[in-house]
Amino acid sequence: MPISKVLIVDTTLREGEQTPGVNFTVDEKLEIARALDGVGVHMIEAGDPNVSEDVYQAVKLIAKDGLQAEIIAHCRANVRDVDRALSCDVDRVAIFLGVTEAKLKSMRITEEEAIARVVEAVEYARSHGVKVRFTAEDGTRAKYDFLVEICRRAVEAGADRISLPDTVGIMTPWRVQEFFERVTRDVKGVEFDCHCHNDLGMAVANAIAALEGGATGVHVTVNGIGERAGITGLETLAVALKVLYGLEVVKLDKLTWLSALVERLSGVVVPPHAPVVGENAFSHKGGVHVAAVLYDPSTYEAYPPELVGRRREIVVSKYSGRHAVKARLEALGIQLSDELLEKVVEVIKSRQDVRTYRDADLIEIAEKISGVKLSPEVPSKVEAVILVKCDPNVYTTSIARRIASIKGVMEVYEVSGEYDVQVKVSAPTVSDLNDCLESIRGIKGVSGTHTHLILKSLRPIQGELS
Repeated sequence: MPISKVLIVDTTLREGEQTPGVNFTVDEKLEIARALDGVGVHMIEAGDPNVSEDVYQAVKLIAKDGLQAEIIAHCRANVRDVDRALSCDVDRVAIFLGVTEAKLKSMRITEEEAIARVVEAVEYARSHGVKVRFTAEDGTRAKYDFLVEICRRAVEAGADRISLPDTVGIMTPWRVQEFFERVTRDVKGVEFDCHCHNDLGMAVANAIAALEGGATGVHVTVNGIGERAGITGLETLAVALKVLYGLEVVKLDKLTWLSALVERLSGVVVPPHAPVVGENAFSHKGGVHVAAVLYDPSTYEAYPPELVGRRREIVVSKYSGRHAVKARLEALGIQLSDELLEKVVEVIKSRQDVRTYRDADLIEIAEKISGVKLSPEVPSKVEAVILVKCDPNVYTTSIARRIASIKGVMEVYEVSGEYDVQVKVSAPTVSDLNDCLESIRGIKGVSGTHTHLILKSLRPIQGELS
């Protein structure tokens, strides 16, 4: 069936914090919640207030912050947990219970007792005036007749949404669509959410299939973080809905910024090849690819990078042809004659040990071939090069990517030697530069810094080098 309604239920603060090694502070959770609200997600699952005191305080703080999104507290199917959730003054309580035979056996309860627990918890929450979602945990592996019965009883008790998680990520898109078509036909008077885990890499595809099967809500996290392999990623799903169905469910041009924020606060590095927000998502390297993209970007791009606030990048390497090299040099303000350009390409292809040529490398090659000197230029802003030393037990790339998301940072390099990372910073004032430096020093895993103010920078002469 066509997709006509999509509600984004972001659970970065609950499912996302269950990622190994992730532990958001209360202030960080509020910052993320505000960012999610600014992007336009419809519901924010702020956490389970029964987990710990800091989670309780965070849920309560987010609930009273006046956000446009509906704020949800997660809890187990018992009155005591529901009471704790209600005390946070949230808009909705999400009550969950495992519904597979194995889960019921582990809790030592029968199907009838499970239904009674859910009904009691839902009725209690509804009696206090909040909206209720019932989550049938591991619903895709439950006995279907029991799943339908417990969902029906939850609806009769007052739940207006049902979440059916693919808890271990074993469904396939066609099975998910069929599953949701069937359950939405058999359980009336309620809307359904899907919660798709990514254990087999199908979370986004399964979420779209669930929507095509009749679900109206999708549970997501920023960057797809979560238990084990995570769940449906907000940025990938949102762009897929725009590209494939013409549905714009959030502010797409804010996704890259949101991804960088959560990457920095979580410490979970976004892989370079990740869709939408990965470093390589809009990079073109192969000579045939580059030539085609320069002529018509749609030949090798499903959507323009500007849609999500990105820019395409032409990567120069031994795979590059003259089109790629010319485009990159022109972006740097350098125009070469055809003869000189061919010589630059020859040099690039002759050095098979170089993986990728940086802008500085290209400029150096162009200068050697053309014989043109550089003109000095005094920077109009406060600029600095900061050398960063990392603790020996941390992943340097993680530190580098977190630094790259800090305001004022222009370039970040992992380097050899006494220091591990080199950072170029540009700031309007010395005070702003100091703020940037303090942000770098505040990153967990940074053990020391050394700052050099830039007095003069050298820029290539504009115009043709011939």
